[in-house]
Amino acid sequence: MKKALKISGLSFLILFLLLIAVPFVFQGKINDIIKQMINENLNAKVEFSDLSLSFIRSFPQAHVRVNDILIKNVAPFEDDTLTTVKDISFTMSLKELFKKEGEPLIINSIRIDEALLTLKTDALGNSNYDISKKNDSDASSDRKITFDIKDYSINNSALTFKDETSNMTLHLTEFNHLGHGMFSSEVSELDTSTETHVSFSMDSTFYLKNTLLKLDALIDLDLSNDTYTFKENKGYINQLPITFQGYLRQLDQGQEMEISFENPESDFKNFLAVLPEAYSKNIEEVETSGDFKVKGLVKGTYSDETIPNFDITITSNNAAFKYPNLPKQVRNININSSVKNTTGHTDDTFIDIKTLDFIIDSDVFKSSATLKNITKNMVVNARVNGVINLENLSKAYPIELDTPVKGILKGDITTAFDMEAIESNTYDRIKNNGSIQINNFEFTSKSFNHPFLISEANMKLNTGTVTLNQFKAKTGDSDLSATGIIKNLTGFLLSDGTLQGDFKVNSNSFNVNDFMTVDASSKDQNSKKQAEALKIPEALDCTINATAATVIYDNLNLKDVKGILVIRDQKASLNNLTSTIFDGALAITGDVTTKAQNPSFNLSLMANDFDIGKSFTGMELLQNLAPIAKVLQGKLNTKINLKGDLDEALSPVLSSVSGNAFAQLSGTRVKTDESKIINSLEGALNFVDFKKLNLNDLKTQFEFADGKVAVKPFHINYEDIKIEVSGTHGFDKSLNYNAIFNVPARYLGSDINRLIGKIDTAEANNISIPVAANITGSFTNPTVKTDLSSGVKNLTQQLIEIEKQKLLNQGKDKVKSLIGNVIGGNQTKSDSLKKAQNSTVNTILKDIVGNKTTQDSTSSNTDNAVKNVLGGLLGKKKKGKDSVN
Repeated sequence: MKKALKISGLSFLILFLLLIAVPFVFQGKINDIIKQMINENLNAKVEFSDLSLSFIRSFPQAHVRVNDILIKNVAPFEDDTLTTVKDISFTMSLKELFKKEGEPLIINSIRIDEALLTLKTDALGNSNYDISKKNDSDASSDRKITFDIKDYSINNSALTFKDETSNMTLHLTEFNHLGHGMFSSEVSELDTSTETHVSFSMDSTFYLKNTLLKLDALIDLDLSNDTYTFKENKGYINQLPITFQGYLRQLDQGQEMEISFENPESDFKNFLAVLPEAYSKNIEEVETSGDFKVKGLVKGTYSDETIPNFDITITSNNAAFKYPNLPKQVRNININSSVKNTTGHTDDTFIDIKTLDFIIDSDVFKSSATLKNITKNMVVNARVNGVINLENLSKAYPIELDTPVKGILKGDITTAFDMEAIESNTYDRIKNNGSIQINNFEFTSKSFNHPFLISEANMKLNTGTVTLNQFKAKTGDSDLSATGIIKNLTGFLLSDGTLQGDFKVNSNSFNVNDFMTVDASSKDQNSKKQAEALKIPEALDCTINATAATVIYDNLNLKDVKGILVIRDQKASLNNLTSTIFDGALAITGDVTTKAQNPSFNLSLMANDFDIGKSFTGMELLQNLAPIAKVLQGKLNTKINLKGDLDEALSPVLSSVSGNAFAQLSGTRVKTDESKIINSLEGALNFVDFKKLNLNDLKTQFEFADGKVAVKPFHINYEDIKIEVSGTHGFDKSLNYNAIFNVPARYLGSDINRLIGKIDTAEANNISIPVAANITGSFTNPTVKTDLSSGVKNLTQQLIEIEKQKLLNQGKDKVKSLIGNVIGGNQTKSDSLKKAQNSTVNTILKDIVGNKTTQDSTSSNTDNAVKNVLGGLLGKKKKGKDSVN
């Protein structure tokens, strides 16, 4: 017994090892067969990563598995991916492996996992799935495959179909399908089960969106006549059950079909079951009354030229429903609608909604519509008449809104239009009539910092236009009232049309921050929320004549704002916007555009009688253009032309700003205790009391670009000292300015005054000395250096020249006598006179400034004397030739 067991165990082990080892012998053959079949039958690029053969997994059959399959198209869809498959596995009898080339292979089962199939038809009618090779009929080497399938399945797969000729898109996701049957006999039966989510759109309109479809179908297969008959079939659209029967026959030029379907139950709860479960919620607990019926017939031939005729009706009579946890009931629901095609031509398909009525509380809503020529230039005729209390919608139906809404809408509207008229703004083909009234409409949105409330709005619809008779709204601290004309409202609502209008807008208080969005993900270092730049909608083309008592922007309060705003092509243009601010008047002309990635502006600002202190404290732009102005008190008149980029807070990006400006000051004085620059200048120039600077009627011009402001030379007066100022500063507060002080000599102390007194002429008493001050560093840490070299040289030369002239005028007789004594030799009279004059001048200057008698020596001594005086005048003495701090 033990010996028999050992023999049996050894035999089993040998058999098991053979089942493992033998597949390696045949695996290459299977690989060659698959590659040969691909090359001979498919006009595409096919790749796969691995192929395996097993005798154990499906014993006694062979199990073949191909992994990571990739099929790419050739022209005209070069390198487009047609399909990817994680793996395909199939089983066949062991004897199939021993068949000779040319003998058919019989496959018993197929399993496909995670396939992604993308089908396309381009505008020229080419299809990327037409990849079968057109082999010659007499080819003798083709390997044939015969399907004797009992089981097949497709698991967790997806399909996308796009047809550019009809602008149609179909998506199947989470697709699972399995079937059991026999395909080998001419007449057989196939039992299938399918589940998937379907999205279907045509001309950008979604008719199904992620709708759950289920189908259990028993199909008779008459393969000899290419006829498939649906016997016992039941499907679901979301949770709505549908039964159908009929047949489909394959023809040379298409498919012939006759299929009828309906929902087997007539309870109105079936209507809620059509809706996605996320919206219908627990419909089992909903109380309903009335009926709901879907019924359809599709009959005819589907080909390149025709579609089957069909008649699908949806009806409901005096129905009602109420969710158990909600306070409101929807009642008196009446639906009578149909989708039909009676000619077999796609363009003749039409939708007829004869009735769509319901009541919530005492609010009655009635509507009807027809849609014709829906595949091309759709023609719409519709009528809506009723009242909807928006707050009651969520009280009667379990809808979850991202932004809660309140308010009452009343409308009585009739409209007739075709889509081409909307897209081309052909207003005479858009026939609107009726009125819309909105009361206490309130909604909360991320687009606004506060809830937006429309207390009252009244619109009258006419052909092509809407007259806004009244509009009153409020959000945050802002209020709005408006009247005007709106054009192309239908096109704006139903397509990508532009909303055109002409409005008059009034506001008592308009705070720009109320209309700014807040980006919660963007925070500064102090975790404060940053305002996100508003984008001007591309679909707006309107003119707004605006008046506002107060407009608040950032920390600015503008009063009595008036102006015209034109919004077009993502640009807002201001035309003579006027306002009162900083105790003066402001006028702005220019534009702001958000069309590019970075918003930009181009503005011209005129200010009259601005309070300097208030304006330079309140406006960052003025602070950067002239930071020194914050130490001034008085009035400002200015005109500024500037352009540049805007940041996310709609503030100028200073490094991008360029332009020019003109400024005029009046009634202005300096607040010396508030400026480090003034303090530094007073320390370096102690002969100037900056409180007494005369800045009245000061005018200056400056230009700015690349983050710097260049100030052209301007002049100011301090008593009888004339001052010239010019230079540059940066928006980063850096400084590089020069100031030339023309200082009268009498300010230079007793030593210089004694020197001048010896000369004692009116001209000497009017001598002025230029003192240069160079201001660098920054506004918060300035450095002031004074240059004495030009002043010393100027004063020296003036004193010498004046003394020469004085001596010449007063001592003519003495000079003549001296000349007579020295005339002789070969010298001319003129040369003798010149030498005598110089000698006399040097002798006199010797008494004034030193013991040396040459002009150079005199100049040197005079320089030293002047330097000593100026050194004390300008502050502490500094060693060196040219400068004193």
